[in-house]
Amino acid sequence: MRIRSAGSQDPAATALTSDRIKAKAREVGFDLCGVAAADSFPELSFLREWLDRGYAGEMTWLAESVELRSDARRVLPGARSVIMTGTLYNTDRPYSQQLPPAAGRVSRHAWGDDYHRVLWARHNRLVDWMREVSPEPFETSALVDSGPVQERVYAQYAGLGWVGKNTCLINAEVGSWLFLGEIVTTLALEPDAQGLEQCGTCTRCLDACPSGALVEPGVLDARRCVSYLTIELRAAIPEPLRAAIGTHAYGCDICQEVCPYNQPAPVSHDPAWQPRSAFDAPDLVALWKAPDEELHRAIIGGPMRRAKLVGLRRNLAVAIGNSGSADAVAVLDAGTPDRLSVTDPLVQEHVAWARTRGAARA
Repeated sequence: MRIRSAGSQDPAATALTSDRIKAKAREVGFDLCGVAAADSFPELSFLREWLDRGYAGEMTWLAESVELRSDARRVLPGARSVIMTGTLYNTDRPYSQQLPPAAGRVSRHAWGDDYHRVLWARHNRLVDWMREVSPEPFETSALVDSGPVQERVYAQYAGLGWVGKNTCLINAEVGSWLFLGEIVTTLALEPDAQGLEQCGTCTRCLDACPSGALVEPGVLDARRCVSYLTIELRAAIPEPLRAAIGTHAYGCDICQEVCPYNQPAPVSHDPAWQPRSAFDAPDLVALWKAPDEELHRAIIGGPMRRAKLVGLRRNLAVAIGNSGSADAVAVLDAGTPDRLSVTDPLVQEHVAWARTRGAARA
């Protein structure tokens, strides 16, 4: 759809079209870009049922914003389009199969810089350009992950891919290692064709989930998900689920690792997503022994700050207990003056469990 400007200029020469926006999006650093109508699509209504099932766990903000999340037009009154972006963050580093059993696992999305800040800056560059070239004024709300928009649904309707059985947005050519972002706007733009489901009969992600969190195709019980347990949960990890954590120190990529569309997936060389040295094939013992100040420097400015030091120490204790290494379990201690986070009662509860777990596996 073309937007006509006032005056005698050639409308075709001045229109801000979907194609022009997509071209600029690639220029500022996005790998995918598409446009969906700002509509209340049927898939958006499932969130309320998902919440009613209790699958959100302690993520209470989802229930508090469920009305906003039901329609992008609630986020920006008068919205007519949602510009969706996808950014590849897969790098050439190993995650699971290529690492020794006692190595720590950190989800790919958390290896580098805080993607919220990086992508917000890129969205702002895109919006600034749109304002420069648009023949008419418009409003926008640019969001990355933390906004009250069901990104995967709008990404599917923007033609970026489809929501797979592992609940991730999958693109047939790029895979699923994608950060999603959106620009909700009052501009009326030509929407893309909806992405069509291409998982077929494959159930590799459901079969591989170590905690049974994928209760049915496309439905995740977050309370059992390793990513939720190691990132969002602030309390003690339920004891029956600790063994399923394996050696994951932060997040989990298993359901994406086994996906055929990521075998192999393209690799990004963007400096923003390259792993920080502490999390490049991380050593669990080294991370445990690291002073709080050193760990803080490693996570500041990156996604892992969400877990905070106490949460990371809790996760490390569980991962070490699951490592099968008696030497690793032997380093677990009560903390030192430069590692006060280890002395936290929550951490010590998981240290005690890890010692018992380690003894049982010896």
